[in-house]
Amino acid sequence: MENRKSFFHLHLISDSTGETLISAGRAAAAQFRSAMPIEHVYPLIRNRKQLQTVLDAIDREPGIVLYTIVDQELALLIDEGCRAMGVPSVNVLEPVLATFQAYLGAPSGRRVGAQHALNADYFRRIEALNFAMDHDDGQMPEDYDDADVVLIGISRTSKTPTSIYLANRGIKTANIPIVPGAELPAALYRATRPLVVGLVATTDRISHVRENRELGATQGFDRSNYTDRATINEELKYARALCARHNWPIIDVTRRSIEETAAAIVALRPKLR
Repeated sequence: MENRKSFFHLHLISDSTGETLISAGRAAAAQFRSAMPIEHVYPLIRNRKQLQTVLDAIDREPGIVLYTIVDQELALLIDEGCRAMGVPSVNVLEPVLATFQAYLGAPSGRRVGAQHALNADYFRRIEALNFAMDHDDGQMPEDYDDADVVLIGISRTSKTPTSIYLANRGIKTANIPIVPGAELPAALYRATRPLVVGLVATTDRISHVRENRELGATQGFDRSNYTDRATINEELKYARALCARHNWPIIDVTRRSIEETAAAIVALRPKLR
């Protein structure tokens, strides 16, 4: 008998962009496979009038309420309103702030959106994102010595999304496709600064991903060769041998999320942390 999923309303209230809250809510919901959340996101809630509109919406479609509101008066109104409606509410940040406060011996400044301040770290991430986009798929090889990380791998080993994820952490990342018979850019071998990492996966995983890829209408493209397991196996052997020859570490992404792959890369070079 097919398992049917139930649905529930998940209300996410934030006084900022809501990104932190969305991540927390999805991480928690992912642990319950039999239930799927219907997300209602309310960002930039900073006064009573805005909050009342949100509480009215929750009353119409009751469910779990998570919030990150640093204004204690508004937070109290959420708790009281949810209690009156008989729905659970959780202030996601409060236990964390309390722990920090107890350990540091100083009160929280309770600044709305403090994590999005336009500081040096913010501009470092923007610079890294621009770098990743400019150096995607082997572009601009002359700049590889400016990179923190260079990812290499055959097609469909998650090089681009991993580069973007690392860039969001302020890590300047370039990526280069490995194609048997084609030389990697000479600038890569001259570069002394970046960590070079090879990404691989199982033959079955790569074949499956390639079969589901939108290939477009590239003239002369051989789809059967692109998804052929024997061909992919040879590509992987070539990539592994190339990395072994230059002592470049290899990460198998078959069973890893992008986040897990990025964490493994950071762990290879402590100064990236």
